[in-house]
Amino acid sequence: MGLKDSSGHTNSATARGAERESVSRLRRRPKARVLIIGGGINGVGTFRDLALQGVDVALVERGDYCQGASGASSHMIHGGIRYLENGEFRLVRESVVERNRLLRIAPHYVKPLQTTIPIFSTFSGVLAAPLRFLTHKQQGKPKERGAFLIKLGLSLYDSFSRDGGSVPRHQFRTRQKALAELPMLHPGVKYTATYFDASVHNPERLTLDVLQDGEKAGGRASNYLSLASVRPNADGSSTATLRDELTAKEFTFTADVIVNTTGAWVDLTNQAMGAPTTFMGGTKGSHIVLDHPGLLAACKGREIFFEHTDGRIVLIYPMGDRVLVGTTDVDADMSEDAVCTDGEIDYFIDLIGHVFPDIAVNRGQIVYTFSGVRPLPRHDATQPGFVSRDYRIERRAQGGGAAVLSLVGGKWTTFRALAEHLADDVLAELGAERKISTAKLPIGGGARFPDSEAGIQQWIKTHMTAARDADRTAGLLTRYGTRAEEVIGYLDAGPDRLLRSTRELSVRELQFMAAHEQIGHLVDVLIRRTSLAFRGLVTGELLNEVAEALAEPLGWDAAGVAAEINHAQEVLKRHHGVEVHSLVA
Repeated sequence: MGLKDSSGHTNSATARGAERESVSRLRRRPKARVLIIGGGINGVGTFRDLALQGVDVALVERGDYCQGASGASSHMIHGGIRYLENGEFRLVRESVVERNRLLRIAPHYVKPLQTTIPIFSTFSGVLAAPLRFLTHKQQGKPKERGAFLIKLGLSLYDSFSRDGGSVPRHQFRTRQKALAELPMLHPGVKYTATYFDASVHNPERLTLDVLQDGEKAGGRASNYLSLASVRPNADGSSTATLRDELTAKEFTFTADVIVNTTGAWVDLTNQAMGAPTTFMGGTKGSHIVLDHPGLLAACKGREIFFEHTDGRIVLIYPMGDRVLVGTTDVDADMSEDAVCTDGEIDYFIDLIGHVFPDIAVNRGQIVYTFSGVRPLPRHDATQPGFVSRDYRIERRAQGGGAAVLSLVGGKWTTFRALAEHLADDVLAELGAERKISTAKLPIGGGARFPDSEAGIQQWIKTHMTAARDADRTAGLLTRYGTRAEEVIGYLDAGPDRLLRSTRELSVRELQFMAAHEQIGHLVDVLIRRTSLAFRGLVTGELLNEVAEALAEPLGWDAAGVAAEINHAQEVLKRHHGVEVHSLVA
């Protein structure tokens, strides 16, 4: 019977061929000083940090890396200007510092994002704001945030960027200038405020880069390994029973410290370890991706970030040739799959009309939907939008066995600082000291990444060949950063050909992914190793071609290939609103 992974996808547990190398490395030496459970960005970041300190660390993830909330984010690296009204000044300051830092150490994936707020009043919300700040509740009908409040917030926001800031300060525009810049905006706009944050177009690949940094430093990690149970040992360690979700085989693994970074599933993971907790109270956030040239053009390359009529802060922004629209914030039912509902889609279409009234949007222009559960703390009567986005670390002894550190909360932008904090707590448990800081350490393919468009073009020209044109070479740089040099070396070492269904992938590149990127399922390539699904580019022919190319390196027979195609169709339809009809192979 299949098991659900951290985002609700059902993993087939049919027997596979040879055991994966990532699992074999854990089975051959079934112990480590630290075992991290959960392969989202915070778990993976902590794994990297500890490995760089020389700690013997292992990580397991029951689904694929970055498959849960980390892969369902709004793709923003931001200071969180709206958290100011919650009084979370420490978090905003840390977020702005980390945003600036990621622009420097992960420039291959983290890019500056020009952001514009349309404003429809001057002083609205001035009286309601202090009450929201003090009570963290919305009293009565939402009061729109006017220009005065937004100006105040952006001025404070700018002040946090003074040390090491790398983005321009905010600017206000009057109605006339605002409509000259963005002519499709609602004609009732009074002002716009424009500032810079950052975006991450490939959060899944950034997570993979962080993971591989940790592996190169000596850490061991495997996806598709779930935690079945944990028992304490007399020597102060604990032994976990781990289950390979692809073969259904189990083995034991012993550690001195266990770190629970399973996000919204922290309480369920602690329950599996025999010590139930009630730390979490996650909220669901959904998004849609549109193929809509008119909306894309209206955004003029910038994110539109604004307050909808219900007081919820929402966003519209271009990602390549697609437009991302989000997000909702409703209490999550952990017994149900997190999927984007018809009601949420109606909400998104309505919010687009709130800002761009002359742009028609319909369901047929949606190419992808996604939803995740934010790993927020339990919040009881506090409304979802006011729940803290900050994090804390809960410690307990595992019945005389290993200490268990549970991460409650955490957001994408602060993952490096959070990982440093969590790693320091682990080092204290081990009686060890920090050897290296990650604050200035480039992440993966961000090392030596060209710092200008001219530099990027020169890199592309240098790595082109007669068989690999500029577009294909640029695509490799986008996907891997400067790690593309390693990929290119692999591609050039044997015969290769582009797929018939897309010029973005070749047979040999898929073999590289199979050998170096821990692919467990066909759908991992479509959603997390590439952006093909996100952009609505998955076809029946593509499913067949990718499955066939992966069959030999991953040991899939004809029945396995058919099962993987069926599994990919099911995941895309059920969780992402995408229906793909396969072809007869």
